[in-house]
Amino acid sequence: MSVTPPAAPQTPQSHYRHLARGFNWLGSATIIAKVIDFSTILVVLLYLTKAQVGIASLVISFGMVVEALDGLGTSEAMIQADAVSRRQLDSLFWFILAVAVAAAGMTLLASPWIEKIYGVPGMATYFLVIAAKQPLVGAAVVPLALLNRELKYERIAAISVFSTVAAALTRLGLAVGGAGAWALVGAFASSGLYILIGTLLFRPFRPRLRFHLPEILPLVRFGLRAATSNIFEQIFKNIDYLLIGGFYGAAQLAVYRVAFDVAMEPAIAVGALVNRTAMPVFARVAQVRDHLAQSLTWSLRRLVVLVAPLMVGLILVARPLMTLLHDGQGHSYAAAALPLELLAGAALLRVSSQLLMPLLLGSGRPGTAARLSAATLALLSAGILAACLIFPARTGIIAVSAVWLGVYPLLLVWGVLYLHRHWEIHAGALGRAFLVPLIGIAAMVAAVAAARALIGGDNLKLQIGITLAAVLLTYAGLFLHARKRPYQLS
Repeated sequence: MSVTPPAAPQTPQSHYRHLARGFNWLGSATIIAKVIDFSTILVVLLYLTKAQVGIASLVISFGMVVEALDGLGTSEAMIQADAVSRRQLDSLFWFILAVAVAAAGMTLLASPWIEKIYGVPGMATYFLVIAAKQPLVGAAVVPLALLNRELKYERIAAISVFSTVAAALTRLGLAVGGAGAWALVGAFASSGLYILIGTLLFRPFRPRLRFHLPEILPLVRFGLRAATSNIFEQIFKNIDYLLIGGFYGAAQLAVYRVAFDVAMEPAIAVGALVNRTAMPVFARVAQVRDHLAQSLTWSLRRLVVLVAPLMVGLILVARPLMTLLHDGQGHSYAAAALPLELLAGAALLRVSSQLLMPLLLGSGRPGTAARLSAATLALLSAGILAACLIFPARTGIIAVSAVWLGVYPLLLVWGVLYLHRHWEIHAGALGRAFLVPLIGIAAMVAAVAAARALIGGDNLKLQIGITLAAVLLTYAGLFLHARKRPYQLS
């Protein structure tokens, strides 16, 4: 018995409908989840000291790198495969679970050494829940991959909202209860349980007690190359936390972490949305160059519409927002304002470049994806390490933020050249994806500047309110324009 996707769509419009449906469902779920997530994080910060936020950030960073090992890329292998048999699914489930248990074991073995390196007493204890999360996440890999193969975006959206809301409430409850750093670490670890519960509700999968390695070796080989890309990606997502925590300490890491999360977390969420939505479609149309090119440019335009207004809005409110935000001891996060401005600009470039990942994996090029991730990791690591060695703590987090902004233009240039060489996608077609959002953003910035000039700059809350209203109006205009021309590429 084979588990196969529905018949491949035959027209570009049908590809766009799959993409649009995915963006609509997963985009709505992402917005709901992130609004709840962001709101609870701001409340939680009021109960935690900067040191507690910094310690939790270090632990979570290691946890995210460990989590990249789960499944060893077999999820991507299942999504892009022409067909997957039931015997393969059963074998993959037990293979993934074994890898997750091994990752948990390595986490526990490494935790005392990590505690010693960073000099934080009791830090190893936090890794108990990080290790416990790995088998939970591993057990959800197969059903989630099947939902992606089947393009069941509605169910994926429901799982995303459920797990995010449950983790956010866990974080809030622990913080109010005085759990300190455990509020952030515990919520991160509990999300694995909530994801597993969601998959059991929306895509039950009962593995049979059988395992046949030769049948899954082709998927494992593909997965290992994809996993290399995932591991590199998770390391470069967290390398700044690990280096800043080591050079500058937990308190400075907390300042940087707040700026990074406010700027990058929405972008990361959109990146995950794009990967989930676009990769199954890219895998189906990879044999038809024109269809793949059209699907890519359509996705890029939707991505820019989702991200660009918010990032510019964050740049406009960075100083009043960070000035108003305080930690559990009443200390302001005003020092995070300039890093937030730099990172918000980097976030837009980052998600634009990362659209290459689902294209490379969906078209069967995991090796190229791994090399791209390795190059990104090398550039970021070298730049961040140099910044930490050269600059003191206060200016160092600004320099690290500037490194993020400086690296992604280089990657975008490479991506444009690669797309032109291998897929005959021209820079002009990609550039047109930015045209309409840039017009809307220019009008938004002009409106905010005019409103601030009229009311003055003393009322920080009013500045934030004006910018928020302008961002919402810009989104309304862009979505109305997209609704009128749903399949237009230019």
